[in-house]
Amino acid sequence: MPALRLPLFLQTLGLIIISLAVAQTLSVILILNLPPPRPQVYTVPEMANAIRNAEATGDPDLSGFEAHLIPGAPRAKTVAGRRKRFRDDLAAQLGRPADTIIIDQKPAPFIAFGVRRPPREWLVEAPLPLLIDRFSIDVRQPSGQWLVVGPRATAFGIDPWQERLLVILALSLIAVAPLTWLFSRRIAAPIAALAAGAERLGRDPMAPPLALSGAAEVSAAAAAFNEMQARLRRYVDERMGMLGAIAHDLRTPLTRMRFRVESLDDGLRAKLVRDIDQMDAMVASAMAFIRDSSTPHERRKLEIASLVETVMDEAALTGADAWVERAERVVIEGDPLALKRLVVNLVDNALKYGAAARARVGREGGMAVIEIDDDGPGVPQSEIERVFEPFHRVESSRSRETGGIGLGLAVVRAVARGHGGDVVLKNRPQGGLRARVTIPLPQTTGA
Repeated sequence: MPALRLPLFLQTLGLIIISLAVAQTLSVILILNLPPPRPQVYTVPEMANAIRNAEATGDPDLSGFEAHLIPGAPRAKTVAGRRKRFRDDLAAQLGRPADTIIIDQKPAPFIAFGVRRPPREWLVEAPLPLLIDRFSIDVRQPSGQWLVVGPRATAFGIDPWQERLLVILALSLIAVAPLTWLFSRRIAAPIAALAAGAERLGRDPMAPPLALSGAAEVSAAAAAFNEMQARLRRYVDERMGMLGAIAHDLRTPLTRMRFRVESLDDGLRAKLVRDIDQMDAMVASAMAFIRDSSTPHERRKLEIASLVETVMDEAALTGADAWVERAERVVIEGDPLALKRLVVNLVDNALKYGAAARARVGREGGMAVIEIDDDGPGVPQSEIERVFEPFHRVESSRSRETGGIGLGLAVVRAVARGHGGDVVLKNRPQGGLRARVTIPLPQTTGA
């Protein structure tokens, strides 16, 4: 039975709803099971001692309190009820007139769940006049300044019970985070797989199709991607087959022409035979190129610097001026035969048209880089891209005597792009041509 594939919209909506529901449920459970917040209360003797310590020591950081002096008189407050009784008792304990003491009851910066006052029955049972939560007591000094004493502020300027509520909310978010992460990963994984499949197709046209999984939209996109990949394969195979048939059929008229020129005089026959041999070589090269391009090869990890060194050593054994200047050990994933053909063609071009070949292998970013320089005349800037076209020849630097039919660089670019990379040519300021090949490094997959 196929798995049910919900639309991505419904999965995202479900993730949001479930996360909010779990967070709110945890918050409600914690709040209902915690005791009600008990306000912080202060008695007259406690405040009298704090004021005496502040006046005696001048220490603004007393135990549980803070104190400071202000030059002017604070704004007068209307005092009545429990606060008036507290002020009068405090003035009596301090031996001061009542009008030298002002009590300022300050509201809390945040009010949550309507909790601001202790239960009425608790206030009735309190044996002494009390001050609750946030307040300040202003006491006039003999110097005319006013000493302001009050409870020390919390880290965020809120009451302890409000801090507890914030902690509860934070714990709820922490509890929901793993669930949210799992849902998000499940939603994002098929999209990441689709992106990886597109990238893999750029490296390897024969890559296996994508698995149809995930949300309905992602599965539909993966199915369309697989169909596109299959159509591209059929299109390329059909074109390659057609070109191969044309190249094969050209062999027959070339053979007839070769027999017919035997009856001509020697001077004309030699010229025609040369042209026929060149056409025959072009047909053979085209057929080999088509055969190699259409035949799938197994791709595996290989160390590209070793491959370049092998090709350069083989060229040096024939007496060619070829060597490797720098070879950083870089591992890529590709077709060894095709990549060797790429390097061989570049080295052959450098030796034929530049008299020398110097190679470097390294990495830049996420790319393996192969550079091959020569000492030749270079390529005109107007021809720098056209040389990659099949059978195109730059006559100023190539001739029939040097060999070549114009497929070498076309093969190089086809191989490089077949591996998800590219090749560019650049004339060096000091003379000569530089061929630069870039091939993506293998992607590392996380667990």
